[in-house]
Amino acid sequence: MSGLIGKKIGMTSVYNADGQALACTVIETGPCVVTQVRSIEKDGYTAVQLGYGEKKEKHSNKPEMGHFKKAGTTPKRKLVEFKEFEKELNLGETLSVADVFAEADFVDVVGTAKGRGFQGVVKRHGFGGVGGQTHGQHNRGRHPGSIGACSFPSRVFKGLRMAGRMGGNRVKVQNLRVLRVLPEQNLLVVSGSIPGAKNSYVIIEK
Repeated sequence: MSGLIGKKIGMTSVYNADGQALACTVIETGPCVVTQVRSIEKDGYTAVQLGYGEKKEKHSNKPEMGHFKKAGTTPKRKLVEFKEFEKELNLGETLSVADVFAEADFVDVVGTAKGRGFQGVVKRHGFGGVGGQTHGQHNRGRHPGSIGACSFPSRVFKGLRMAGRMGGNRVKVQNLRVLRVLPEQNLLVVSGSIPGAKNSYVIIEK
C-alpha cells in the first residue's frame, strides 16, 4: 500500500472531456520525507514512515530531534507509516506527488471528520421525528420517541441510537478517482469530497 500525507485545501469543480462539471477536492500532497524504514529483522514487520509539514525546532523534543537528524531532515509535523510500499525507499529520500500518483488512479483518503458537537437523533441518525402528529404538544417534533418497553425488560438495550457527540472521528473515503496531478504546485485533485476541515491533515492511500 503506497501513499502520501497531505493537507486539504478545499473544494472546486473541473470539466471532463464531455463537458460535465465534476465536484472535486484539492489536496496539497507532499513532499514527504522518509524518516524511518522498518524491517523484519529489527521491528518484526516491513513499513516506511513518512514525514510531512515543517515544524520549528523549539516545538520538538530531543528524542524527536534525534529521530529527524538521523534521517537528515528538518522536524516534521505529521508522521505516518505505510506498509508494503510499492518500491524500495531509503532513509532521507523525498517523495513528491508525481512519484506515487497518476491521473485515473483510484485512491482512499483518511481524515478526521469535522466535529459537530452534541446533536439530536434527527441530525445524528436520520430519524424522521414524529412528523405532523404531535397531538398539540409543542416540543415533540424532533424527539426520539420511545426508547424501550415497560416492566419487561425494565431496561434500555445497549447500542440504542440516541442523541450525543457527533463527528470528530477518523473517516476513510474509498475509491476516489484522481482527476489531476499538478507536481509543480504539489497538488492532487480527486473526485468528490473528503473528510475534515480546510487545512486539516489527510492520508492518501493507493
